Amino acid sequence: MADNNDGLRKWAVFSGIAIQMGVTIGIGVFAGLKLDESYPNKYSAFTIIFSLLGVFISLYAVIKQLEKMNKKD
Repeated sequence: MADNNDGLRKWAVFSGIAIQMGVTIGIGVFAGLKLDESYPNKYSAFTIIFSLLGVFISLYAVIKQLEKMNKKD
């Protein structure tokens, strides 16, 4: 029974990480789109920059969370 709870707990943690990544990247894209609306440019530079920034921030957060999980195990 303990094995089942451990698997369920890990599934929940990884699902939370995926949702956190999606939200972080989504916020970056949304901020970039709003800035591109306010300050139009030829290449939608703000959207590109902020979406990539969201990706890097979310990857950093995932790496930190995985390191913390490995320390607990």
